Amino acid sequence: MDTGVFRVMLRMEVLPGKGAEFEKVWHDSAATITGQPANLGQWLSRSAEEDGVYYIVSDWLDEERFRAYERSQAHLEHRGRLHPYRSSGAMTTMRVVYDLAGAARRP
Repeated sequence: MDTGVFRVMLRMEVLPGKGAEFEKVWHDSAATITGQPANLGQWLSRSAEEDGVYYIVSDWLDEERFRAYERSQAHLEHRGRLHPYRSSGAMTTMRVVYDLAGAARRP
């Protein structure tokens, strides 16, 4: 069963010693993404295994509207704010097939 949700996952390697600054800039500019009408939410995670590695996950109503945002000036400006902190990165996209709530998330 396809939920219709389009998920984007970015793996970012942040320059040594810049993690705290990166996290603050990401948090302070996150509304650029979450304010998009087609955005369902966004998460920043720090790797527990690799120093300086972060994962950014965002969910979208569909690929078409994510791609429209990706081509926008707002996206270029957002990327520009994060760029000084990263040494490399990669993007993976996917479609959510199932979304099952765990026991701790259920009422």
